[in-house]
Amino acid sequence: MTTDTDGIWFIYDGECPLCRSAAHALRIRKDYGALHLINAREAQDDPLVREVNQRGLDLDEGMAIYADGRFYHGKDALTFMARYGDTRNIFMAVCKALFWSDAFSTLTYPWMRGMRNWLLRRRGVGRIDNLNLKAEPIFKSIFGDDWAKLPPVMRKHYTIRPYTADTVTVKGALDVMCRGSIRLMAPLLKAMGQIPAHNETGVPVTVHFRSDENSRAFHFQRRFHFKNAAPYEFRSRMVQIKGDEVVEIMRFGLGWKMRYGWDGSKVVLEHRGYVLRLCGNFIPIPLALFIGKGYAEETAVDENTFDMVTHITHPWWGKVYEYKGRFEVIDKE
Repeated sequence: MTTDTDGIWFIYDGECPLCRSAAHALRIRKDYGALHLINAREAQDDPLVREVNQRGLDLDEGMAIYADGRFYHGKDALTFMARYGDTRNIFMAVCKALFWSDAFSTLTYPWMRGMRNWLLRRRGVGRIDNLNLKAEPIFKSIFGDDWAKLPPVMRKHYTIRPYTADTVTVKGALDVMCRGSIRLMAPLLKAMGQIPAHNETGVPVTVHFRSDENSRAFHFQRRFHFKNAAPYEFRSRMVQIKGDEVVEIMRFGLGWKMRYGWDGSKVVLEHRGYVLRLCGNFIPIPLALFIGKGYAEETAVDENTFDMVTHITHPWWGKVYEYKGRFEVIDKE
């Protein structure tokens, strides 16, 4: 820590127009003392920046403020600005309007964070990556201590790192079963690019797992080769909410929230509800009554092969959808 941390310390991304505007527009009420600005891109060895890193605060996801022995990060930093800043300029007045409460800032902050990331991409500016996230697989933090216990094939499967061009490809064959409410929704599911509503065994399937150079998302590109039909593509991406809680987001923002875990013999995906991604927020939606609850598991066969099963079970009609089969990891880049 710095030897003198009196006042307010504002740690921001000097290449971000929004962050830079916030830093230079911020005026703190006199009872907080002096305001100190730290450009994280130019002061990576500053003791406060090192403390931010040790606390796991991602400066690519939001600025940080240190005051009264406490760190405020992301939306909490903007809420702090809104509450204690002097609103004699337009930027601070807008900040006050958007982030005056924790509940309201939860809704508005993802939009501002998205705008910040878009502006940096438009300018061709790379990430700060103060936490060195590129060094570790996306799923290592999701599995936590269980990551080291995973069989080799599972670590190969989930080896994708964030903010990179990593790719892993698996090939296999699936038995696909569809009936009941899912069968009735087949045209809608196809239009939305969702799960294939077919009934067929031994369907050849190729899946590409990819990372995203601009986010921490884990992308799926599945291609089903049904008989007498054009290849069917089902795409989605997974993002970590916190800990072992993950959301798989499909077309139009529809998402399946789940808990990802290792039970000692297999990877298990437990249903936690359906959501709609809207302006960066995940809004719960009561879809389980209509289509049922999802479940999936993956079991290692050998160092390059694993079995998987995914099914949807309706509270009234039982199992209405399932695909299951075996995959082999064939390519890793």
